Amino acid sequence: MAAYPTSHPSRRWYGALALVLALAGCGTAADRDTGRPTGPTTTATATASATATAQLTREHLRVDGRTRAYLLHRPAGGGDGRRPLVVAFHGRGATAAEMREQSRLEEDARARGMLVVYPEGLRTAWGAGTQVTRQRPDTDADVRFVEALIGELVRTERADPQRAYAVGFSNGGSMALRMAAERPGLLAGAASVSGQLPSGPAAVRPTGPVPVLIVYGADDPVRPLAGLPHPDPAPAGEEPVTPTRSARASAEMFAAANKAGPAATESEKGFDRTVWRPGPTGADVQLIVVHDAGHSWPGSAITPPEGFGPTSTALSATSTALKFFTSARG
Repeated sequence: MAAYPTSHPSRRWYGALALVLALAGCGTAADRDTGRPTGPTTTATATASATATAQLTREHLRVDGRTRAYLLHRPAGGGDGRRPLVVAFHGRGATAAEMREQSRLEEDARARGMLVVYPEGLRTAWGAGTQVTRQRPDTDADVRFVEALIGELVRTERADPQRAYAVGFSNGGSMALRMAAERPGLLAGAASVSGQLPSGPAAVRPTGPVPVLIVYGADDPVRPLAGLPHPDPAPAGEEPVTPTRSARASAEMFAAANKAGPAATESEKGFDRTVWRPGPTGADVQLIVVHDAGHSWPGSAITPPEGFGPTSTALSATSTALKFFTSARG
């Protein structure tokens, strides 16, 4: 079964959601310039567009000669100090607005004074792996975009460069893990929901210590808990599906990079939590396997597409990730 599908059975629901959000003043269409970047240079010239509420705006940032779009939630008040930043990556075939609706990150982030940014992927997907394809000839373009985006928000929105975090769902979860693996000094922590580290020709390997949390459905039918090393071919013209290692192996690779100690697993109501004892770097690694959960965001009120399996209410992936960020060491 192909993972991270670009066209899934609930596109009619997604279309209705996009219409509602657009009518509310929060557009979902990104600037999807599919040409290859002109070079590695970055011009950070963000511009605000229509405002949905007093706290949410749609912004644009020029990177590598390409205009990229994102939604930005600013917490009310917050004083004059630096604010934590959460970068939230949508899944393949989805949008920033849909990630916002699925995760409801702002509801928990508001109380913590966090900025939340929802970037738009190119062709509604992220270059989470390192394999060059016809659709994605520059595999580092999204990495550079995220670096430039964080830098822009540090300059313009008082984001704290020492408290920048990444979270994502599915393909977006793998993108969060890629940023943590390849830019550990950029992030203070990363969380992936239903996303694993790319493997095989798309392999991503951690290069330094960083706190990481992986939340995964035990019964994920799209990208199984045991990984997807040999995905089925994608439909003609679509971007190939990225192979990935298992959720456990993904966590173990970060634990090794963190020089963590042995793992210990405890069963809680509705899920099992595995924690690798922090080593000399102090960076935490956790794997939460949620029972009776599919390829979904635990705690979300949004019903997953048909064939994605159930959504567990045993825990909230949103509050679990933000709590991990605020308590993580590394």
